[in-house]
Amino acid sequence: MNTRSFYSFILISCTFISTAMAQANLLNARVPQEIGQLNEQQVEANDETPLAYGFIDDRDILWSKTIWEIVDLDERINFPYYYPTDTLNLGPDRRSLFHVLKKNLRNGKIKEVYDDDYFQSKLTYQEILDKLVAIDTLEAGIEQLNAGEELDPQYINRRTITAAEIRQYRIKGTWYVNKRLGELKYRLLGVAPVAPDVYTLDLPEEEQDLVELFWVWFPDARKSLNASKVFNNRNSSQPITYDHMLNSRRFNSLIYKEENVYEDRKIEEYIFEDALKQLLESERVKSVIRDFEQDLWNN
Repeated sequence: MNTRSFYSFILISCTFISTAMAQANLLNARVPQEIGQLNEQQVEANDETPLAYGFIDDRDILWSKTIWEIVDLDERINFPYYYPTDTLNLGPDRRSLFHVLKKNLRNGKIKEVYDDDYFQSKLTYQEILDKLVAIDTLEAGIEQLNAGEELDPQYINRRTITAAEIRQYRIKGTWYVNKRLGELKYRLLGVAPVAPDVYTLDLPEEEQDLVELFWVWFPDARKSLNASKVFNNRNSSQPITYDHMLNSRRFNSLIYKEENVYEDRKIEEYIFEDALKQLLESERVKSVIRDFEQDLWNN
């Protein structure tokens, strides 16, 4: 096989695989129900197993630093993690990151979910639901109860946090230098959706309290995230997965905490009420990480 034939084979193979990952059978469907149906070859090519991490011996880690970052969903580059919030008119292949996490928590495919970013207090699915729902009794309902009457359902106010209320994602990961490979690498450890406290949803936006809903141990969620595609705005026939998006750091983020001797305090805890200085401190932490690899080769 000559070089030209070899590259042609690779191109055809990649095209076939990417087509299998896209909305399958779209151009050949006789009726709408046939859209998304895969043939045997497409099922075989559409492997939903994420690329495994290589084993890293602790002795091979020359240097490391754990950081926490904010992924603000108001930024255009981060929109793929937020949309779609309304799925009524879309197919099942397009879902936001929050939809994907909640679905796989419900069906038990994601089991390692915690209340804190150190992954010490584990949560059940029911405990997660309790964080997403607020039930209040209106004054008219309280009057009914005080009068010994049965509470009318219309006097019960039920609010639920949906994908539309998610404002941020907070991620935790470790940058490290592998001395065998001689390069700086990143390993994502945890992801947390952030939304207003469910009891403050009716307040003006500036008065709402943002809270971390739960922390997902990322290695446990990789298989589920790899089975869910992200809409590619540049080429809708070649979507990518949430696992690929997060592992390749396709987002814009801001460092809000690093591991330190001061009990891993946040930047806002030692730089008060000065957004510019907090931003500069975040950039300083980022530059320390970026410069370490360069200094390693220059010395």
